[in-house]
Amino acid sequence: MYDWRKMTQEERIEILRERQERKSAWHRPSVKFEGKWVHLTAACYEHRCLIGRDPLRLGSFSDELLDTISKVAMEISAWCVLPNHYHVLTRVADVGILTQNIGRLHGRTSHQWNVEEDKQGRTCFHGCLPKPVKSLSHRWATLNYIHHNPVKHGYVERWQDWPYTSAHAYLDAVGHAYARRMWDEFPILDMGKGWDEEIGP
Repeated sequence: MYDWRKMTQEERIEILRERQERKSAWHRPSVKFEGKWVHLTAACYEHRCLIGRDPLRLGSFSDELLDTISKVAMEISAWCVLPNHYHVLTRVADVGILTQNIGRLHGRTSHQWNVEEDKQGRTCFHGCLPKPVKSLSHRWATLNYIHHNPVKHGYVERWQDWPYTSAHAYLDAVGHAYARRMWDEFPILDMGKGWDEEIGP
């Protein structure tokens, strides 16, 4: 089972370097509200660490998730993939098409993982939940929440220490001082309580 916390600092640095070289797509948040902003989240069935069996699977799934969403999204503002769940803040014209594409991604990857592990018929995902973003402040708080998620679940101490997130690109784009100001101005408060608080490492 993939466990970031048991890796050496050198191993962590190498994975971070490899992921950063990919330059995964990230777009600075806009004040425009065309389309529908949604906070998409999904978890592995029974919160098992199926996405994060190993770094290769976690990286591959992150890339597939971004590719799937990019095909229908007008914008992706933030994303984070953890060993047993993920979050994406995106703007789409049709939420139904987005969830259909995510369902196909879940189906493909579930089949592939079950073949790899000889677990045919196993349920890998517990659906997905697109939560509507109601305002600009809600969107900024959601962005902060997503980037803070690896810290919240105890994987790392800083956003930029987790390889599978848009936090690196965000900090590069806006700078640490601006990110700190947005963190203070749009706190996450109790966001996530009641719908992902049981999703742990």
